[in-house]
Amino acid sequence: MAKTKLNRAGVKAMLNAPDVAAMLAAEADQVLARAQAGAPVRTGEYRDSLRAWVDHTDRAVARVGSDVDHALAVEAETGNLVRALG
Repeated sequence: MAKTKLNRAGVKAMLNAPDVAAMLAAEADQVLARAQAGAPVRTGEYRDSLRAWVDHTDRAVARVGSDVDHALAVEAETGNLVRALG
């Protein structure tokens, strides 16, 4: 049986590559568009606060979310972001 050795440095470099970050940003933008389109609108504050961004931890990570105080309550009640993921 052949053994495989993981190239950890290579995997880390790949997960932090600009192309990967760009791909994640494009996917996050699509999720953001669906989240904004499906967002409940009472005042529009929640919908207008939705943002997409890419963070770099030990790898590139795309995030979609909101920073308004009532965003968690809206998400708990509606599941808007979960639906936007598809």
